[in-house]
Amino acid sequence: MQILLNKFRNEELILGQSNPVSDEVSNVRNLIEKCPVYVKTPLHDCKVLAKFLGIKSLHIKDERPRMGLGSFKALGATYAIAKEAAKSALINESPNKALKGKTFITASAGNHGLSLAAGARIFGASAVVYLSETVPKKFAEKLRAKGAKVVIEGADYEASMKAASKRATQESWSLLSDSTWEGYSAGYDVMEGYLMMPQEAFEEIPTSPTHIFLQAGVGGLAAAVTASARSNWGSDPRIVIVEPSEAPAIMESIKARKPVYADGKVSVMGRLDCKEPSHLALCCLAKEADFFMTLTDKEVLDSIEVLDDYGLSTSASGGAGFAGLHRALISSECELNSDSRVLLFLSEGKADD
Repeated sequence: MQILLNKFRNEELILGQSNPVSDEVSNVRNLIEKCPVYVKTPLHDCKVLAKFLGIKSLHIKDERPRMGLGSFKALGATYAIAKEAAKSALINESPNKALKGKTFITASAGNHGLSLAAGARIFGASAVVYLSETVPKKFAEKLRAKGAKVVIEGADYEASMKAASKRATQESWSLLSDSTWEGYSAGYDVMEGYLMMPQEAFEEIPTSPTHIFLQAGVGGLAAAVTASARSNWGSDPRIVIVEPSEAPAIMESIKARKPVYADGKVSVMGRLDCKEPSHLALCCLAKEADFFMTLTDKEVLDSIEVLDDYGLSTSASGGAGFAGLHRALISSECELNSDSRVLLFLSEGKADD
């Protein structure tokens, strides 16, 4: 485990992004709530687990049942595609034809691709998803079942994204990544869709948390929750970003004060195993997060075993935030104590790692 205190808190990191991470949820709500499979996911008040951990309270937002796709990612690409479909004259009379003839393409470590495939199908578009060689074969099967065309290319996520971007240019298709980089900002809409998740949690939680632990890959979930938390509660909650030790893209970029490529072995935290950060997310987290943490695969796997005893089984990716809390308590880090009130997000189910 490594922990970095953010010495640059409240300082701007300028990377050429024209817009900050959105904290305006009203437009997201208007579109998401019209989706026929939308149902609010539960927020668990984990009193017994909090007592076991030695903290005052623990609330866990459970994304495992999200829109039948099993992950918070269902909110992102589906929302971005719905936002595009809303511009069509067919959106009210024939929504399933609103984007007929249009093709969306992306690279994914799994769940973002499922969201894109589902959103494309709803509005009559086509979906192409590039997977790297490290993504489990069952994800390809799930994507095909949702109607997506799957292409396996690249040794890792970054390589498959470059291949997808090249194909998008060749075919004049719409690249819809869940990340952003210099010259590409369409991932802004995907991240905006994630705002629905923290907003649901914030409307139910009885008292503002003292700490929020957030797992991060490219940083989309972490940045959306962070922006929303600061909008709702200001600077009070301590926000801790948790990454795999094999993919510390955000931590290393914070140290360098610019985006860096953080190379490492393949992590068991597959959805978090991203070697480059989203520029948009990085700007937000550099200014608003308090701590950055990396955990080894073993640390995460050992910690999330605790969740099995409380009906909260999840994958290493989905439970990395909890693992961060667990390890920080063991090491007396991140200003935690017996009065701490913690909010976590269980971002996916167990079967996908």
